[in-house]
Amino acid sequence: MKIKSKLPNVGTTIFTVMSALSQEYNAINLSQGFPNYPSSKKLNNLVTKAMNNGYNQYAPMAGNIELRLAIAHKYELLHQSTYHPEREITVTAGATQAIYTIISAFIRPNDEVLIFKPAYDCYQPAIEINGGKTIPIQLSAPNYKVNWSEVASKLSTKTKMIIINTPHNPSGTTWSKDDMLQLQKCTEGTDIMVLSDEVYEHIVFDEAKHYSVCLFQDLKQRSFITASFGKTFHTTGWKIGYCCAPDHLMSEFRKVHQFNVFSVHHPAQKGIADYMQEAETFLGLPAFFQRKRDLFLNLISESRFKCKPSQGTYFQILEYSDITDENDVDFAKRLTKTFKIASIPLSVFNENNRDDKVLRFCFAKTDDTLVKAAEILCKI
Repeated sequence: MKIKSKLPNVGTTIFTVMSALSQEYNAINLSQGFPNYPSSKKLNNLVTKAMNNGYNQYAPMAGNIELRLAIAHKYELLHQSTYHPEREITVTAGATQAIYTIISAFIRPNDEVLIFKPAYDCYQPAIEINGGKTIPIQLSAPNYKVNWSEVASKLSTKTKMIIINTPHNPSGTTWSKDDMLQLQKCTEGTDIMVLSDEVYEHIVFDEAKHYSVCLFQDLKQRSFITASFGKTFHTTGWKIGYCCAPDHLMSEFRKVHQFNVFSVHHPAQKGIADYMQEAETFLGLPAFFQRKRDLFLNLISESRFKCKPSQGTYFQILEYSDITDENDVDFAKRLTKTFKIASIPLSVFNENNRDDKVLRFCFAKTDDTLVKAAEILCKI
């Protein structure tokens, strides 16, 4: 039987490769973006309570209404922005499912979608499997700033969507208010949609502000926000996320959502809804993760790696040109095999595998793990 692949150039993701190497060589795993400390006992107990109270059958297709109300309240609290809990918020099986469903609902063959590279690896395959064409905008290390003249030059009558990600994985940078205004200016008067990946919305540092797309009224009217409770509440294995959009967009999203997922884990939704009644559960995250970032950076200050402190996410990129001329994939593999510490090379997220000699390290780990990791990095 001959099969013509719809994704002929897609292989095993770098996350799977590096995590497998980490396990094989018994290395400290700072590659994949997940915490190695427990989630909140209170949250776990609330989910268990929801199970015991009978929340074990299908949730409504759009999500548990108490959770959608909690999400709506959060946007009012943080951004003074309103999304209707019944018509404009949908709970999803993680942010990745939301992203895939948005692209599937709106991208047709030959539609063009702009993405900024280094880009999270789920964007381009979702575009291509729906017949769209990816138009890459390559950002440059170490600042990863957007050249808005280049963006404007790549817009065309075929441009259907722009995908943005702030705080940005893998670089750890954030978009400024001016960036968002430039995006609004580039697209005003058009039918270009924006897919705003904001899974690290609560993880910003040094008292900076997260500029959500919902803060800009013109953008908001043609934008989706995708977000992740896995990132927010240290529960990546639960795969619970959500998306927000104006009614005219969300109604199209739900047409696809109902047939590829329909609904997601009901007791987890109820437990998260109850947990979010205390705003500190998400308001305290910047300080929590900044302490970990600062600890990690302080511990590696005597190493030969160079860096700019992460502005957001729970990732720190380190530049290693003073250590070796190896390409980043080879160096990452050697670090795992020889030095017993795993990271993610950024070239795999770049256009044409551009190699800027940088690796991404996850600091959402216990202090003990960060201390042990830093001891290794300082010896390299």
